[in-house]
Amino acid sequence: MANLFQAAGLDQDARRPLADRLRPRRLSEVVGQDHVIGPQGALTRLLAANRLPSIILWGPPGTGKTTIARLLAGETGLYFEQMSAIFSGVADLKKAFEQARIRREQGKGTLLFVDEIHRFNRSQQDSFLPYVEDGTITLVGATTENPSFELNGALLSRAQVLVLNRLDTTALEQLLARAETHEKRRLPLDMGAREALVAMADGDGRYLLNLAEDILSSVPKGDATLDSAGLAAVVQKRVPLYDKSQDGHYNLISALHKSVRGSDPDAALYYLARMLTAGENPLFLARRIVRMAVEDIGLADPEAIKQALAAKDAFDFLGSPEGELALAQAVVYMASAPKSNAVYKAFGAASRRARETGSLAPPKIILNAPTRLMKEQEYGAGYRYDHDEPDAFSGQNYFPDGMQRESYYHPPERGFEREIAKRLAFWAKLRSERQD
Repeated sequence: MANLFQAAGLDQDARRPLADRLRPRRLSEVVGQDHVIGPQGALTRLLAANRLPSIILWGPPGTGKTTIARLLAGETGLYFEQMSAIFSGVADLKKAFEQARIRREQGKGTLLFVDEIHRFNRSQQDSFLPYVEDGTITLVGATTENPSFELNGALLSRAQVLVLNRLDTTALEQLLARAETHEKRRLPLDMGAREALVAMADGDGRYLLNLAEDILSSVPKGDATLDSAGLAAVVQKRVPLYDKSQDGHYNLISALHKSVRGSDPDAALYYLARMLTAGENPLFLARRIVRMAVEDIGLADPEAIKQALAAKDAFDFLGSPEGELALAQAVVYMASAPKSNAVYKAFGAASRRARETGSLAPPKIILNAPTRLMKEQEYGAGYRYDHDEPDAFSGQNYFPDGMQRESYYHPPERGFEREIAKRLAFWAKLRSERQD
């Protein structure tokens, strides 16, 4: 009678992928996560204390989340149950909880590993709570998204979040060395091609091993060593890890904006290129550049907003890829411009006072009097037309009656605002003299 493998048309002894064959068998073999599984790592300390709470593993793809969960089950003697939030629903959860309850009654604990746990909705996430609280399961969730945004507060409060890092060059080289030892041959790559291969992996260990396996299977032993061009011919270039609706999007736009704010045009150009290469909507970037102009530069350089709007118009006119240079020019202008958030802060302060003071009316002297009744009520009486005053400045009070004059805008001694500060100081002096 045919077994399940034969029924499915599979060979039971089929060669497993290299990444699976190299999966670590001990926590100490996991690379690139010493802050979690090293001698002083968070998990190392928990295991030494014979304590394993429910945890959330947050990190990019290919950093060892599934592997760590499996190894934790082995280290603690728990039954390992795995599910994916993408393919599982309420019925699957109920079944997993019931089986865990039965195991508990038999004296066996369960480590329930849920991949992409952020894909579960709020009610599905809530269903974990009683089973986590009474110890029926030890939950290990894996997510590539920020748990603060994607997971319920109630679930987060019952789990410890451990952040896994994107694998650095050293960790990725360790994986390549393991692959070469396992396959008993060197990768047929020169130094430049090897560096390019590591760069293609983009911090993803699983993807790197898949690439290495493709190369080893495509290039017979004894063939010439590949250079970077030869490598590109063997493997397809990886699409940058970037989801325009998720963390990658917000992390990169934040990095771009803060590089501009920090007056670093080189870093700003790098993040702009990262986003454009990944397929970001140029209109989104143009809008953000306009925001930089008014939020971080303001009147320190009034030309900044003109440059930002001109870049948007240029992109509309030229399209891609030529129009992308206009965005790059605007980003460099913003990054190298003098910075000021004085208007941004002043408007925020004025907005708060507007909410606090309600419907206070402006003083009558600056109100028009289009009707006889309003004239009888002395609307506009005593108003002094500034253009007729010395220095074109009357120094009258324009704040509502009953409200003291307040100051919100404080220009710094930078860029064009240095000149504005001089004007404001001059008018403040005149106002003091003419109101005495």
